[in-house]
Amino acid sequence: MLNKDFLTMQQLTQKELFDLLDLAAKLKDERKRGIAHPILAGKTLGMIFQKSSTRTRVSFETGIYQLGGQGLFLSANDLQIGRGEPIEDTARVLSRYLDGIMIRTYSHESVEKLAEYASIPVINGLTDYAHPCQVLADLQTIREYKGGFDGMKFCFIGDGNNMANSLAVGCLLAGMSFSIACPKKYAPDAKVLEFAKAYGDKFTVTESIEEAAKDADVLYTDVWASMGMEEEAAQRHRDFAGYQINADLMKLAHKDAIVQHCLPAHRGEEITADVLEAHAKEIFDEAENRLHAQKAVMATLMNR
Repeated sequence: MLNKDFLTMQQLTQKELFDLLDLAAKLKDERKRGIAHPILAGKTLGMIFQKSSTRTRVSFETGIYQLGGQGLFLSANDLQIGRGEPIEDTARVLSRYLDGIMIRTYSHESVEKLAEYASIPVINGLTDYAHPCQVLADLQTIREYKGGFDGMKFCFIGDGNNMANSLAVGCLLAGMSFSIACPKKYAPDAKVLEFAKAYGDKFTVTESIEEAAKDADVLYTDVWASMGMEEEAAQRHRDFAGYQINADLMKLAHKDAIVQHCLPAHRGEEITADVLEAHAKEIFDEAENRLHAQKAVMATLMNR
C-alpha cells in the first residue's frame, strides 16, 4: 500500500496506481492551461543524488516548484553520508528539516533503510533494483496514446534490470500482458518473477526477441550497460548483440505500436536511430511525463 513512502511498484494496488495516473493527468492538464496548483506551498523536498541524472533532477526540482514548494539538491559531497555517517542518522536529521526526501542511488537496501528511519515520505528516484517513478510516466504515456491498458501487450527488449523489474510489475498491475526478451542470465529479479506468478501466461520471459515482440502494442528498451556497470560494458555488448529494436522487429508488432525508451539512448545499440526518430514524439512525451507523474507522487505523499 502507498502509505508514507514510494519505493517500488509492488507497494501499489491497482486503484492506487490509477489514482496516481489520474492525478498526473489532471496536473498535466492544469499546467497546459496555465492553472497554478500550489498544493505543497511552503514545503521542501530534499533530493539526494548519489547517482547523477538529467531527467530525475530537472523533473523533481521543477515539479516541487510548480507545486509551490522548494527543492534542495544534495549530492553525496554535500552530505555527511558521503563521509560515513550512517544512513539511519541522516534520515532522522533530514526528517527534522524537510517535508520529503527523493533519493537516486545504487543500493535499494539503502533506500529501504532511509525510509525506515525517516519520519517523512521517501521517494525512490532510482536504485539498482527499481525505478518506479519512470514507470508511472511510462504508463501515463501508454494511456495517453492507447486510451487504456486492457488487452495491451507490452514488450521489453534487453536487460532484466531495474527498469524491467518495475515495468513488469507496473504493466501487470495495470492490466497488460508483459513479455521480456533477454539473455538467460539477465532475467528480472527473483522477487519480480515471484510476483508475476499470479498473472500466469500474461508474463513471459524468453531469449527470442521475435517471440516477445510479436503482436506487441508497446515496445520498450533500455541501455545494455547502465551507470555503474562500466567494467561490464564490453561483456554486455557481446551478450546483448542482436537485442535491438529496429525496423525488422517493428514489423512483428502491431502497426500502431508505440516505442518507449527511458533515456539516455545509445543509437545503434539497443535501438536504431531511424526507429528512435520515427517514434520520437512518444519517447519525449514519455520523458515529459516524468514531471507530471512525480508531481502526483509528491502531491499524494507530502500533502498529508
